[in-house]
Amino acid sequence: MKRWVCLFIMGSITLNLLGQDVVLSGQVKDNKNNPLAFSSIIIKGTSTGTSANSAGFFSLPLRKGKYDVMVQHVGYKSEERSIEINKQDFYIDFILTEQQYNLGNVTVRNGEDPAYEIIRNTIAKRSYYENELNNFSAEVYIKGLFRLRDYPKRVLGQKVDFEDGDTSKRKVIFLSETVAKYSVKRPDEKVQVISTKVSGQSDGFGFSNPQIISFYQNNIDLARLNPRGFISPIADNALNFYKYKFEGTFFENGRMINRIMVSPKKLYEPLFNGHINIIEEEWRIHSLQLSLFKKNQMQFADTLVIEQLYVPLKGSWVIKQQTIHPSVKFLGFEAYGSFVQLYDQYDLNPSFSKKFFNSTILQFADSSNKKSPAYWDSVRPVPLIAVEINDYRKKDSLEQLRKDPRFLDSLDRVRNKIEFSELLFNGKTFSKEKNNFTVSINSLIDLVNFNTMEGLVLSIEPTYVKKWDRQKRDRLTINPQLRYGFSNGHFNPNMLVRYDFGRTYRSSVSVLGGRRVFQFDNREPISEFSNTVNTLLYTLNYLKLYEAATGIINFSKGLGEGVTVHAGFEYQDRRPLDNTTNYAWRKVDGMAFSPNLTFTPHQAAIATFGFRWQPGAKYIEFPDRKIMLRSTYPVFAGSYSHGINGLFGSDVNYSKWKFSLSHDINAKLAGRFSYNLVAGGFFSDKKAYLMDYNHYLANQFSVTTTFLQSFQLMPYYIYSNSSKVYAEEHLEYHLNGFLTNKIPLFKKLNWFLLTGNNFLYINSGTAYGEFFVGLENILKIGRIDFVQSFKSKGGQTSGIRFTVKNITR
Repeated sequence: MKRWVCLFIMGSITLNLLGQDVVLSGQVKDNKNNPLAFSSIIIKGTSTGTSANSAGFFSLPLRKGKYDVMVQHVGYKSEERSIEINKQDFYIDFILTEQQYNLGNVTVRNGEDPAYEIIRNTIAKRSYYENELNNFSAEVYIKGLFRLRDYPKRVLGQKVDFEDGDTSKRKVIFLSETVAKYSVKRPDEKVQVISTKVSGQSDGFGFSNPQIISFYQNNIDLARLNPRGFISPIADNALNFYKYKFEGTFFENGRMINRIMVSPKKLYEPLFNGHINIIEEEWRIHSLQLSLFKKNQMQFADTLVIEQLYVPLKGSWVIKQQTIHPSVKFLGFEAYGSFVQLYDQYDLNPSFSKKFFNSTILQFADSSNKKSPAYWDSVRPVPLIAVEINDYRKKDSLEQLRKDPRFLDSLDRVRNKIEFSELLFNGKTFSKEKNNFTVSINSLIDLVNFNTMEGLVLSIEPTYVKKWDRQKRDRLTINPQLRYGFSNGHFNPNMLVRYDFGRTYRSSVSVLGGRRVFQFDNREPISEFSNTVNTLLYTLNYLKLYEAATGIINFSKGLGEGVTVHAGFEYQDRRPLDNTTNYAWRKVDGMAFSPNLTFTPHQAAIATFGFRWQPGAKYIEFPDRKIMLRSTYPVFAGSYSHGINGLFGSDVNYSKWKFSLSHDINAKLAGRFSYNLVAGGFFSDKKAYLMDYNHYLANQFSVTTTFLQSFQLMPYYIYSNSSKVYAEEHLEYHLNGFLTNKIPLFKKLNWFLLTGNNFLYINSGTAYGEFFVGLENILKIGRIDFVQSFKSKGGQTSGIRFTVKNITR
């Protein structure tokens, strides 16, 4: 970028300054005239400052006066300038030279690198610095930029189209800015977003939750990059994992800084590579530049570079700047980016009101995403580069174009084109953008099925979705079903209508009516597709069905504080079905189709009430809604169902209950423990039919999905009962790379071990259990388990179970 372009940008910013007199601007380069991206510019003795952009340009609004300006970049010698700003804007370039490290005063003891003694001293102070700032507030500016280098024309048979009219391989796919207030009073944190914007989304909310990656913590949690977390180079046990090399010292403001190179002792451990700079005698972090690679057990990214710079403030040191550079290669996509967080306006002794910290940890102001370009020019501390300016201009224009009915019609024509492979496997969604509705049809694979009761089944299930004003987020879903069995000649039409609404907490009401085919376990645990394959090829008809004329109404409402309640009423006029065909493509010797489950025709009126509660739930609060995040506490859920005898001729008469407790426990380096404990039973069972019984999610197919709720080898309905008490236990231990990262060759696959068990006890004395061991993270989406079952009455079975995330039917 030419200097005059930078001056033009700075001039535009100047015209829109709010209460500022002048602007200090310039560019930071190295001694080879290369821009130093994201250099830190600080007014010495304060936390006031800014960051250069990726082209090295910076701007800093200041009042008239004299200033000592310090410019820093990790790996380069800092430079200070004393300047005086009068009436005019001040432009200045900084040239930084690579840091020279002094090795003259190094003392080698017993052949050990001096870095180890420095690291031991730093580890000894780690806990103190981790808890040094437990009460502060700061203003933070966040800018996220993610760009493509390359991408394929098709992925898994689907055409890749960004719908922006740009066929260039290099494009910006995400750009956002946020200004927020970050408040901390350990263990509580709260982020109040003042302003935010997303390129091309005038009603969007950007990357707005600052995360200070504290290397004073033993374990660094980096979202989904590794479920075990990463070991800090100054963790209490870091000497067991890292090698250290002393590279010299340099001086800054009278302090001696030690530069230490860190590297893993072993590959395929969750460890960092790079440099960390430690202040002599204080033994605290001055700055760092650390990287992660695939060989460091990183998931979903190829490389990640973290840069941090701390500055002194009132006897403490605070983080001034944190920049993260991710790089990703996946399914032909190549992308890279930068996410910069710039902290300013620190208050190290803030006063918070009694109820300031509550369940909301991220809060967006009402007009936070409605700020004008002039506003952003006045508050943006990191100047935009040309690519960012063009992206805002292009996508903002495209967003306006998208509101034109003619453009929306052309977009619909492209989206609504039918491709056979898509229709065969995924179904098709047809959109009408200007009217804000979609119509989806099920795939051809799901359109036709086969079972021994109905024979060949044709089931047409289109779905109509209509959305209203995005501020209200109201949504109407209409899902009719037309089902016909060619063998028994039964036609079962029904319709589901659902309305979702609510501004702060979500609510929904749904009504289903008509004639419908039900599985005896109304949760429908058996996939019709899987049953079709097993029936036609292996003479295995696991699916058991009945028909009912039905009317069902359900209502759910979020109440806040992690609480959701629901209630429902259901009426069924139930009729049994018999097998009407024994057709199969291939008959297996010794195998015969099993008869369908039978019962006396009857009517059932059933009322249900329930709740779900997760204590300690935290929320993101948007101007129009709240979204609950995961809590560190378990989930409690319960329900009560009552079969109402005599109502509308109802024959049933029973009451039953169910209670569950589930939780994920992050054991960090040791992996993750998950459990689901369930208890239930009948208070009264004067008149209950098989479909009213306690059912357990069984499975007899090789392919499965719901591991933490089901039994992988249990035959369907064999343990269904109306007992007073039963108990289930489902436990999984995911090692998440622990142990497998130590097996030669195998560790390169990045597959993870897991183990666990499922157990059922019924108060009649019946018990059933399963133990399993498996591998997951196979190609990121696959899992395979070996399962062994045990029964209280003797006998055992074993089997292999597979699953593929989001694909398994």
